[in-house]
Amino acid sequence: MSEIKKPRQKTVTIGGIEFTFQFPGVRKALQMADESKDRYGNLLTEKYYGQIMEHVIVNPRTNWDFWDDHLDIMEDVFEAAFRFLNNPQ
Repeated sequence: MSEIKKPRQKTVTIGGIEFTFQFPGVRKALQMADESKDRYGNLLTEKYYGQIMEHVIVNPRTNWDFWDDHLDIMEDVFEAAFRFLNNPQ
């Protein structure tokens, strides 16, 4: 019987808020990128950020309203989430 893997997670504190990222798996990470591109292959930021909020930032749960109140740290949080997706150590 195979062992149940513990999800790979990383916690970072940005702007005094602790964020927990969880790696959704290689396949899901690729699907997220593919589903967030236009027909020319350009990344659609709003769609990709939505995917990150749904599948990577697990605590605190975020949505667009959250970022209206935390715009000053938004880019830093998403940049950290992108780095984690590319190297989930």
